[in-house]
Amino acid sequence: MADWRRQRLRHQPRCPHRRYSGAQRVSPTRRPNDTIASLATRAGFEVEWRDAHHATRHVPEHTLAVLLERMGLPCGSATQIRHSATTLEAELSGRKLPPLMTAEVERGIALPAAAIRSDSHYRIELESGSIIDGRFTAPKGEEALLTPISEPGYHTLVINEQRMTLAVAPSRCYTVADAWRTRHGGSAQTPPLWSIAAQLYGLRRTGDGGIGDYSALAQLAIESAKRGAHALAVSPTHAMFSAEPHRFSPYSPSSRLWLNVTHIDPAAVFGADAARAAIDAAQAADAWSRLEDLPLIDWPNAVVLKLKVLRALYENFCAHERAQGAPRALEFHGFCERAGRALEEHARFEALQAAQLGQKGGNGHWRNWPEALRDPRSPEVEAFAEAHRHEVEFHLFLQWLAAKGLSHAQHAACDAGMAVGLIADLAVGCDSAGSHAWSYCDDMLQGVSVGAPPDLFNQAGQAWGLTTFSPRAMRTQGFSAFIDMLRAAFAHAGGIRIDHILGLRRLWLVPEGESARNGAYLRYPLEDLLRLIALESWRHGSIVVGEDLGTVPHGFRERLDEHGIAGIRVLWFERGQDDKGFKPPHAWDRNAVGTTTTHDLPTVAGWWRGSDIAWRNRIGQTMARADGRDPEEAAQEERAADRAELWSAFQQAGVAASNVAAPPPDNAPVDEALAFIAATPGPLVTYPLEDLLAQVEQPNLPGSIDEHPNWRRRMSLPIDALFEDTTFCDRLLAVDRARSAVIRSTTRTSSEPDTP
Repeated sequence: MADWRRQRLRHQPRCPHRRYSGAQRVSPTRRPNDTIASLATRAGFEVEWRDAHHATRHVPEHTLAVLLERMGLPCGSATQIRHSATTLEAELSGRKLPPLMTAEVERGIALPAAAIRSDSHYRIELESGSIIDGRFTAPKGEEALLTPISEPGYHTLVINEQRMTLAVAPSRCYTVADAWRTRHGGSAQTPPLWSIAAQLYGLRRTGDGGIGDYSALAQLAIESAKRGAHALAVSPTHAMFSAEPHRFSPYSPSSRLWLNVTHIDPAAVFGADAARAAIDAAQAADAWSRLEDLPLIDWPNAVVLKLKVLRALYENFCAHERAQGAPRALEFHGFCERAGRALEEHARFEALQAAQLGQKGGNGHWRNWPEALRDPRSPEVEAFAEAHRHEVEFHLFLQWLAAKGLSHAQHAACDAGMAVGLIADLAVGCDSAGSHAWSYCDDMLQGVSVGAPPDLFNQAGQAWGLTTFSPRAMRTQGFSAFIDMLRAAFAHAGGIRIDHILGLRRLWLVPEGESARNGAYLRYPLEDLLRLIALESWRHGSIVVGEDLGTVPHGFRERLDEHGIAGIRVLWFERGQDDKGFKPPHAWDRNAVGTTTTHDLPTVAGWWRGSDIAWRNRIGQTMARADGRDPEEAAQEERAADRAELWSAFQQAGVAASNVAAPPPDNAPVDEALAFIAATPGPLVTYPLEDLLAQVEQPNLPGSIDEHPNWRRRMSLPIDALFEDTTFCDRLLAVDRARSAVIRSTTRTSSEPDTP
């Protein structure tokens, strides 16, 4: 691993914790309504927003007061408002240089005039070791300009005694075209590529114990590459809660820095004999096989059993290899040394949470732990780690095995011929009760939930129970936590998919305990974040895909294009003008990844049959109609009209016979849908495994909890048997031929830009 990957910018946080029992009560003394609103606006909140009906909505003052307090800007009295305004003004005034500023190569870098004296000398220490000396000559009161820098990297700017980081990014991210040229030579023309999207947990492999694992992922990558795939998009592999196996949504992780240890194959590192011995030592053989045969994952039991087996493996490793200083023990030690304090804190959290839950009346949320344990750097946490060193190191051991497993899958994909390899999924946030929020407490928003405002599909709005980074902390702490997260996401992949990339611009925040209606949008420093993504993308040689679905702000997709981030276009949403009909393939975005569906949307077979409508009606998500008609019946009639329009689009695109009527609901035109997507002009298209298998059910039904088996469905066949299935293999051959037949314009587009 190169030195720059080990570089860590973040400070060593200490944060005084307190419970969040609600907002401070606003003083009964009346103030002008714009007092809190002005503070909120300055802090980045949007005090007005437009709803799904394009009506302007105003955020209530009480909601703004709660959110400001949760950001560390209390406003429960006139005195507090003045103090918070002064604090915020000091942060934003520019009188002091921030810890980190972003810039682009070959472009002038403007520094805040208030922080620079004219005629001051500066020095830029480049990562390469070169030095740039200069002097500010701007007139008083005007921006001070640094000379443009041609070398991307994290450089150091020295002005008098002040030192700050200049993150100088390429003009765009590493793209699919770059990945192809890297593999096939600098002048190679990029052909139309395709990929498969898979839910890792749902993969099946003989001996997996009931949960898809990294070995199955490697096997899927190798076999897919043999048939022409150049990427494999994977569901999130973020760390979950070992002590709370009922928490299994991959988009609600404990930490986005570390990996899900339940996907470890016990035989991957130590061999099949050692794995069998561990299973026997855990007395798990019968249960292991029983869980493996289930059509749905039994997460609570499967996770507990997997951890028992891995613990037996760990004890054997400690007794033999670590005691003797064997090569694998040295490798494990080196892994822990490189991962540093951040991994140690995650392991401590895992051990601490298990200990807290093991006590009578114990609570899994760290904000409800004894006060001394809420601070990851407290003497009490240090003492706990020393007293429970063996347990802490068990969780270090698990992360080592997980990293080896995922890294092997990426190397296997590339060795088998993929230009990109794995595309990791980066969740929009993390569970506020998890290790990421505990160990990066100064960087995270506390007492709020990321979500979505009310819309046409969900009139109550959504609060996902997730938290994420504070934009105030990003500025004051040099974006260090965000950079750490990016490096973790890129570490074992050839690309990342950023879930809800609209969150780089703004996020809907809801105070904990409040209705999702009672929230507000908080703006984020979009340009800084896009530059950091581009910089890390090139340093890792990995592409970036952004999930830009939903209500997209004007000009946002154009910004993504400028920075080389591919959007996502889904068959169901690519409609014609005035929402009539479906766009022909040639009209799809040339710079986006085309796909039939996503994990949150119906499969082709499910959409054609209307299964998603039936499911929503079953769990109470359909809304009563003003005309009194049965909502499910009306929705199915609308779907019938949509089927006719989609079939017509298939015929016009030449992927369906022109003289044949649309198939009935129970006979979905899956092959035609896949061929239609293959004909789109983007640099990469993605085929979900569920559609390649013509499955009816989707992985996740948003808005449901226990009513639908979210994140539990498994593939019907093991990977090896899957690639022996004639229907499946014929479908892969067909999509490869269809994709290869796409004639791309020889005109250079933004999907194949010049190398920066």
